[in-house]
Amino acid sequence: MQNEILTPLSPEDLQQLVQPANKPIFLVGMMGAGKTTLGRQLARYLKRDFYDLDQELIERCGVPVATIFDIEGEAGFRKRETMELDICSRRPATVLATGGGAVLAEANQNMLSQRGTVVYLRANVNELYRRLERDKTRPLLQTANPQQRIEELLRQREPIYEALADVIFETGSAPVHTVIKQLLSVLKEQEVI
Repeated sequence: MQNEILTPLSPEDLQQLVQPANKPIFLVGMMGAGKTTLGRQLARYLKRDFYDLDQELIERCGVPVATIFDIEGEAGFRKRETMELDICSRRPATVLATGGGAVLAEANQNMLSQRGTVVYLRANVNELYRRLERDKTRPLLQTANPQQRIEELLRQREPIYEALADVIFETGSAPVHTVIKQLLSVLKEQEVI
């Protein structure tokens, strides 16, 4: 399952997704990078539907992500994540915030790169830690040294984010309304929107 897309898109579905007005925007990046916060705002500005992959999983499973991790482990969670990404990435004219580790599976990388525009929301380790230091809902950060764990995850994932990205955007520490204006400007400049 790692190397293939679960259910291939029909040529008609693929053609609909690649139309500029319909092409989904997929936000990737580390937890705490702003995928959900900026994604909601971006969708509002673009008059698109917004989806959060983790939230879609929670609704489908009826339990929090942490509970899925507890019961099925990370491998079980990642399998469910791939199935949900297959569903969500088929929706035209959307903004989708993926989970930070959604890019790890090759099947997910294929879906993201083939079905939409991938925007990597980049933030440095210190900024990510500042945003996440009080968040107790992140299973991967329940360690003695969460900042070190963020650094390890970023080192592992950043090459994948960069390789997948059609657009790389630094989220920085400015207020959300300022960041979203900058993001919209970059997306227009790069003819994504």
